[in-house]
This record gives sequence, C-alpha cells and structure tokens, in this order.
Amino acid sequence: MDPDFLASSVSNPEQDMWWGTLGTIRPFSSFHPDRDVAEIQAALQRKDAVTLVRILTNRSNAQRQFIAKSFQEQTKPESRQDLSAALRKALSGDLENLLLQLLMLPDQLEAHRLKDAMAGLGTDEETLLEILCTRSGKKLQDISAAYKKSYKKDLEKELRSETSGDFAKLVVALLKKDVAAGSVQRDVQALAASLSGKKAEAEPWITILTSRDTDHLNKVLMELELETGQTVEQLVEQSFSGDFRLGLRVLVQCIQNPEVYLAQRLLTMKTPLVQGIMVSHSEEDLLQIRAAFLRLNGCSLYSALQKHFKGEHLQALQAICRSED
Repeated sequence: MDPDFLASSVSNPEQDMWWGTLGTIRPFSSFHPDRDVAEIQAALQRKDAVTLVRILTNRSNAQRQFIAKSFQEQTKPESRQDLSAALRKALSGDLENLLLQLLMLPDQLEAHRLKDAMAGLGTDEETLLEILCTRSGKKLQDISAAYKKSYKKDLEKELRSETSGDFAKLVVALLKKDVAAGSVQRDVQALAASLSGKKAEAEPWITILTSRDTDHLNKVLMELELETGQTVEQLVEQSFSGDFRLGLRVLVQCIQNPEVYLAQRLLTMKTPLVQGIMVSHSEEDLLQIRAAFLRLNGCSLYSALQKHFKGEHLQALQAICRSED
C-alpha cells in the first residue's frame, strides 16, 4: 500500500483524488472504516460474498485503501494478514479477481493489466494499446512507476521485448508521449506526404500522433480527410499492415472518441476486458462509456451484463455500472 496515497487521499476519505464527475463510483457519504472492517471480517469467516461485494463496490478507491489499512491494523500481530490475502482465501474465480482489482491503486491496476497482457505465450496487443492510447503522458509515467514498484522491471524495456519494428516504436512513443506545439497545416502535409511513395512512411505518423494535444490532432485528422478524400481509417488500412496498422487504428479511434472505443471493447463481454475497463474507469468516465455502449448496442451496459454474467460476480459488475440507462 502506498503511504503517500494514504497521506494525500485517505486522510480525508470522502475527498477522492481519483473521482471524476463522470464516474459511477463516488465516495460513500456515511463512511465508517472500522464498521466496514468488522463487517468484512465477519463476512470472510462466513464466506459471505454478498456482503463483501456490497461494501467494496460502494466505496471509492481512497476509502477502500483506508479499509485495507484498517483491516491489517486490526488483525492479530502474530497472524497479521492483508485484505487481499484474506479475499484470496475466502473467494475464487472471477469474483475474487474483480474484488482484488478494486483493492488496487488505480496506477497499480493499469500496471497489472499491462503485465497480464504480456504474460505467457503471445501478447495481447490491443490491451497494451487501450491503456497506452487512452492515458495521458503524465498518467503513463505514474503507471510506469507503479509497474517498477510491483514487478521490479522497467515497463519500457518490457514493451520493447514484446514488440518489434514500427509497432515497437509506436508503443514506446505512446508510453513517453509528451505534448509539443505544432502547425495543423504542416502536420497534415507531413502525413499526406508520408503516403505518397511506393511504401508509406511510419515515422511521421508516430511522431505527430504521439506529440500533439487531442484538439490539435482532431483538426489534423479532419483536414487530412478533406485533402485526401478518404477517412483516416481507410488511409491507415490501405497504407500499413500488421500490428502497426492495428496500433494506428486504435490510436486514431482514441483521439477521435475514446469512450466509443472503450464501449466497443466492452461489447465483446470478455471477462478480463469488462472487469479491467469498468474498474479502471469507474471513478473517471464510466458514465460516458455507458452512454456510448447504449448508442452502439441499442442495449444498456447494465442489461448486457445480466445476459453474460451471473451470481455475485454479476452483482459486483452491476454495482460498479451502477444503473440502467
């Protein structure tokens, strides 16, 4: 547990640094951590998942950190145990994983998702891209620090080892993204020129799309479409291939409308994706993602969850979703 986070956020658990007005989980107004810990301890003994879900999905991340700290302090010194370890003993499967994610700090959770995306045979490129494309440069610095702290490895080196070619250059540029001033017209000309030869040049796309602010890039992409008479998606599909094409496609979607991109990811109803996106965006912009999901699917996220999940796991996901649209 990060003492700096506790000092800045948990000292006043009703003021949550991670909570945005477009989140679905907000600080619980009648927060009494000692009462929560007592209920959690009793629920763990009974393996009462309903109570665990009720408490942990109705507290902000800062409040959950305070609960975890209090839980550890209240266990006997000779058998001191943290809350995550206790949950692992009492629960299993998808519900266990979901509640453990809720106990992670936001940057720690994104670091965990990146680690999972690179684990085992094959790499989950789209999860890497999702996080790298939807997070700011400052946020990615914090995630990199959390990755180093959790896994004792450098995130940039890990990404380089899992990727190659132009895709590796794009991934590293996204991780290190920083906003620099630029001219819309010059950027449009550079992108158009990169497509004029026999083989499209990747470098201008990497440089420009990872070093400008969103408003600037939306103007660039719009002007590029007017100049070429094609959508950016069509240009990318025709000009590039493989993982680099996937990377540009995701990056362009996230520049133009990140909520729609994340809603499209949720449409798969794959458990790791649903849990990762919903938890990591629950205090930021999940309301926007819900609205985009409804527009895309004609069915609310709340109802879609009911069709694909069940039991306490469903209850937990719907509690994070919060309500019908």
